[in-house]
Amino acid sequence: MESETKNLVGQSRIPLLNWLPSYSKALLSGDIMAGSIVAIVLLPQAMAYAMLAGLPPQIGLYSCVLPILLYAALGSSRTLAVGPVGLMSLMVGEVIGGLNLSSGADVLFVAVSLALLSGGLLVLMFVLRFGSIVNFISHPVLSGFTSAAALIIGVSQLKQMLGLDMPRAAHFYETTINLVNAAHTINPATAVLGIAGIAVISGIRTPVLNRFLVGLLPKLLYAVVSKSGPLIAVIGGTVFVWVFELDRTSGVTIVGEIPSGLPRLSFPRGDWEMFVQLLPMATVIAIVGFLESVSVAKALASKKRQKIDANQELLALGCANIGAAFSGGYPVAGGLGRSMVNFSAGANTQLASVLTALLIAFSLIFLTPLLYYLPRAVLAAIIIVAVFGLFDLKTLKHVWEYDKAEAACLLVTFFAVLIIGIEWGILLGALVSIGIHLQRSSEPHIAIVGRVGNTEHFRNIERHSVTTCSRVIAMRVDENLYFANTSFLEDYIMALIADNQQAKHLVLICSAVNKIDSSALELLDTLIERLRYVGVNLHLAEVKGPVMDQLKKTSFLVRLQPGQVFLSTHVAMQTLDSGQNFTTDPDFSSE
Repeated sequence: MESETKNLVGQSRIPLLNWLPSYSKALLSGDIMAGSIVAIVLLPQAMAYAMLAGLPPQIGLYSCVLPILLYAALGSSRTLAVGPVGLMSLMVGEVIGGLNLSSGADVLFVAVSLALLSGGLLVLMFVLRFGSIVNFISHPVLSGFTSAAALIIGVSQLKQMLGLDMPRAAHFYETTINLVNAAHTINPATAVLGIAGIAVISGIRTPVLNRFLVGLLPKLLYAVVSKSGPLIAVIGGTVFVWVFELDRTSGVTIVGEIPSGLPRLSFPRGDWEMFVQLLPMATVIAIVGFLESVSVAKALASKKRQKIDANQELLALGCANIGAAFSGGYPVAGGLGRSMVNFSAGANTQLASVLTALLIAFSLIFLTPLLYYLPRAVLAAIIIVAVFGLFDLKTLKHVWEYDKAEAACLLVTFFAVLIIGIEWGILLGALVSIGIHLQRSSEPHIAIVGRVGNTEHFRNIERHSVTTCSRVIAMRVDENLYFANTSFLEDYIMALIADNQQAKHLVLICSAVNKIDSSALELLDTLIERLRYVGVNLHLAEVKGPVMDQLKKTSFLVRLQPGQVFLSTHVAMQTLDSGQNFTTDPDFSSE
């Protein structure tokens, strides 16, 4: 029995052991296809994202070997494709740009330190079982953040794509001003390469070309070619620059020499003062990466009736980021675009990711010399196309039609990220979102209910044709009772009793109450005395089991007497009405 328990615990911590023992040949072809296609997409994309972060291109590739292997072993998602992503690359670049570092070694140290700190924080959150943190940032906040980040990323890449001569800026509005001022410095050859890169990457995705390719190519080859837009752009741009020597004749900026070979495994070393300085941004990077990864993983898992363990994702992503730090990389997460490619290409297990990592490692060892003439304009084009889909107007339109307050929260986050920066923008958006929730729960919806016909059902008197009893007021509170709404509830009840002089009983219906905190319990004690003083008894109805368990631990039920706790509103009204006829009472009011 003990060995079985250990085995189960081991499998829960290493999901690889859940699917590997039962792996079959039928799954292999899908994993090989998906792993190969994702490697084709990831190779140029990783270099592009490293450039976005202000890092050498090989750092992006270093972040695609050990981190992917670690996530493949520990992740609960079978199709999430981990590696460098746009949002985290932007945040790393913002940190590096804000520190005004003088040497390349310092830049690499900061990148590695951010990976180590964010990974360590994620593992700590796993130990504390903080997987539910994903629930504290609402979808409108996340949508506003990603849309703003997509705009920042896209605009920041225009410098490389057009060959502009302009300084790097710390804020979006400064970058925009610099772009306008530097418009006259456009390098025509660079601009042609960048625009051509966007055309190739976007064009290969169009329905017309896809239909043409389906009829022209075998199924297997079509699956590869249709996802190879970035790689085709890289090969075409590199060959074009090499043949026409555009780096020398036209001033086209190229990647240059990329060191061959796998990264050395080493422990990141540095001063603790820098670690402390980087900790706030590392926290934001860890949380944002986790939120993005889990949301993508859940969306894909639902399509195959699979489950995602948020706490397990903390461990897997934490170890992946620590692995990135030890192998000279920078923070990683699950990317939406790559994960969709992985899923649609037929990935069945994380073996597809293992193959992706091995192919990237092969490229690092043997193929990096071929990328010497790769124009940076093409890498910028890859980034622009990748983040275009993150700009989310659809969610804004939907939320605006449904809930103006949440739409305002989305817009606050969007503009805050653009104006004051990423970390403060998302923090402000989260605070506004939580503030809206607190404001709403502090003034909960309260309904006075009456009997529907001769049934046992009781509904809001303002929405249904019901009958009520002048001696008994039945009141339903549609919110948990806690410190923030006690004052509102007290004022509402006392005003209600003042407006209904004939009332002798007040039934508080708790069908929507899942928690009564100590402040609310103290309020109920006070209400018992205040209502009794004016000749009204307080009663409870439809109290949920966990709430009743808490009440039984106190002397509240004794102090409630002669008030009672009724199983249902119907039983309460039958008991308290004493057989009197129900009459319609127009004096009741409701929020």
